[in-house]
Amino acid sequence: MNRSGLSRRGFTLGALAGTAVTAACSNGVGSGGGSVIDARVDTTLGSMYRTYPKTRNLADKANGMLIMPAVTEAGLGIGGGYGQGALRINETTVDYYSVTQISWGLQAGAQQYSHVLFFMTEAALANFRSASGWEASGQVEYVFADRGDGAAADTTTALAPVQAVVFGRAGLLLGATLNGAKYNRIIA
Repeated sequence: MNRSGLSRRGFTLGALAGTAVTAACSNGVGSGGGSVIDARVDTTLGSMYRTYPKTRNLADKANGMLIMPAVTEAGLGIGGGYGQGALRINETTVDYYSVTQISWGLQAGAQQYSHVLFFMTEAALANFRSASGWEASGQVEYVFADRGDGAAADTTTALAPVQAVVFGRAGLLLGATLNGAKYNRIIA
């Protein structure tokens, strides 16, 4: 019997991996992607303001906001995440960004969540915009994060130049963190 070097299992795994890579690399060029992202951003901001009214004060003080309407993470030992959003300054979209994450460790499942980064100083906003691939790591302080116990801010995060709100979690992967998240400008 002459077996081909490509089994059904190999083909299926390759097709799934190819689909995931293709979906993650799509940036919506020429597809009206910007208007779709803006509509999702508007919906996300409305939801955040209704659920966490104090975030409106934070938005009023911010020099700019990066809104990521839906970041999808999945993992089984090794995991990854991807999402697209918009940077707004004075309530106007100025750029579109993607976020990618890679993680490893004891994990299994998938989840989706929204997050907003508030750039509280002009320097933090300028640093973000000029970077070619800005990483969240230790530069972000969590002000609000929905974990079922409500949202709260403390005095240490009130002075941070970049503040984050993580909310709207759905799925079965424990934890949502922006550590290791890398943001890149995209064409939408």
